[in-house]
Amino acid sequence: MKLACSATGVFPIAPTPFHPDGRVDESSLDRLADFYMGCGVTGVTVLGQLGEAPKLDHREAIAIAARMVRKMTVPVVVGVSAPGFAAMRALARKVMDAGAAGVMIAPPNTLRTDDQIVAYYRQAAESVGSDVPFVLQDYPLTFSVQMTAAVIRRIVVENDSCVVLKHEDWPGLDKISALRSFERDGSMRHISILCGNGGVFLDFEMERGADGANTGYAFPDMLVDVVRLSTQGRRDEAHDMFDAHLPLMRYEQQPGAGLPVRKYVMMRRGLLASDAQRNPDAKMSSAARAEVDYLLARVARVHPRARLSEA
Repeated sequence: MKLACSATGVFPIAPTPFHPDGRVDESSLDRLADFYMGCGVTGVTVLGQLGEAPKLDHREAIAIAARMVRKMTVPVVVGVSAPGFAAMRALARKVMDAGAAGVMIAPPNTLRTDDQIVAYYRQAAESVGSDVPFVLQDYPLTFSVQMTAAVIRRIVVENDSCVVLKHEDWPGLDKISALRSFERDGSMRHISILCGNGGVFLDFEMERGADGANTGYAFPDMLVDVVRLSTQGRRDEAHDMFDAHLPLMRYEQQPGAGLPVRKYVMMRRGLLASDAQRNPDAKMSSAARAEVDYLLARVARVHPRARLSEA
């Protein structure tokens, strides 16, 4: 089950569950997998930014990816970004052998020119193997690498194994329109565009031509609904659904706050036994928890899925 340029729907970025002592929580990982399947996702990504991948050793990373592959009946994409190509290739080959559908590759923050970016992805694709489909992660807010639509086109044209763009530029709606215009004029083949950034622009990203979401918002079931409604042309219903969650999505999107907030909400939802992160971690203050609880209560006034038991 290889990842393809026809990918659509929602590929949530799965957090890595930990026990308070730092051990990987396999039971919570299984519970997450069951939840994802139950809410209709079309794929899942592990070992992304939300998955605390840099805090895992090689053996743990492979075990997490393999466990998710065994549990899921949809494509599993694995983040394999690494400082060097040897480590990237080693992880990519192992997870593909375990049944992963593809890999996600983010750019190192040392890339500055267009030619450097294009060359990096050419070498990355060669390193993991031309038989390994990959997701191109465009996230300048975190990686400080600016990719224009024209640079993305060059990468896609040069690398047949580039099948999905994880679009996380901000502002980035016009970039989606530009990429789709390249497809229409025949200068770039079609690739799937799945959007991140916590989902905060998903409503209009779908209208600009995105194929779905690839992000870690704590209500992936809502993202599934928004993508479905948008695809069906039910614009007002999609926006109404989205708008009810937007204050919580905005709160999550604070730099450095996304991971602890998402883990806390997923714990409140009964998906994680603990909201623990592996050190170095970022703690939520009691005031922040109270604010998130308030936002959850407001979402629950519109959508029953947010009606949670007392913290």
